Amino acid sequence: MSVTVTVRVPAKVNVQLAVGAARPDGFHDLANVFLAVGLYDEVTVTPADELRITCAGPDAAQVPLDVTNLAARAAIALAGRRGIEPAVHIHIAKDIPVAGGMAGGSADGAGALLACDTLWGTGASREELLDICAELGSDVPFSLVGGAALGTGRGEKLRVLDVGGTFHWVFAMAGRGLSTPAVFREFDRLTEGLDVPEPVASQPLLDALAKGDPDALAAAVSNDLQPAALSLFPELADTLAAGRSAGALAALVSGSGPTTAFLARDPESALKVAEALKASGTCRTVRTASAPAPGASVVAGN
Repeated sequence: MSVTVTVRVPAKVNVQLAVGAARPDGFHDLANVFLAVGLYDEVTVTPADELRITCAGPDAAQVPLDVTNLAARAAIALAGRRGIEPAVHIHIAKDIPVAGGMAGGSADGAGALLACDTLWGTGASREELLDICAELGSDVPFSLVGGAALGTGRGEKLRVLDVGGTFHWVFAMAGRGLSTPAVFREFDRLTEGLDVPEPVASQPLLDALAKGDPDALAAAVSNDLQPAALSLFPELADTLAAGRSAGALAALVSGSGPTTAFLARDPESALKVAEALKASGTCRTVRTASAPAPGASVVAGN
């Protein structure tokens, strides 16, 4: 058994986020088409006297280092099922934007779960790991699976999707964060009294993914949370406009935001959009990445 295990886990972009009306439990039914992108956190677990979390990387100071962190909750959940103590040091090397709507926290939860499973040799099945992921949060199962998937229910019920090519993305990070619960509350406020349709995956979007067609994907992307995110953070409209002006095929808020995502035709176009966004003064930092990316995977250790 290795004394250290490191797992690499990707960020995500939602190429479709269809949101239904609020349910009695406060959640919303979703049709959530996830695409994993090549920005990664690495989660390393090492045996320790007690559960401890450390974090390094961009915006690491914003990451909670207590049991509210999904990585800690993942270790506690798996240890609880096996009747053992979650006595590990979890170190998160951050590269996924923090509080950016790219599932960085969910990625860390999935990464810690797989790392602890490997370190402890628990022999958990894929189904059990996904079950624990679903308990941790709506986006955590996809962080384990990666690639592309349709999430239904509150996003945790996954159907893996075919992707027929590589898609090139630019991500613009905003100067401040947005709370996902606050964005959903604003969605509820904006749709109060309206007939909110049942969320359904877009067949043209699924076809575009399967064909690897960036133009068709650009025509089909959508995010029902975008009006709520823009209502709370109006300056994001300037970032979206800057990316479109630079030639992005599509521009949208990623998930609940505030990161904005821009689909480009090829790597060269992505670099052009990235440079224009950097020069626009409408965002804090800019990253480029391709998709799809693999899900959580052990890169060091057992």
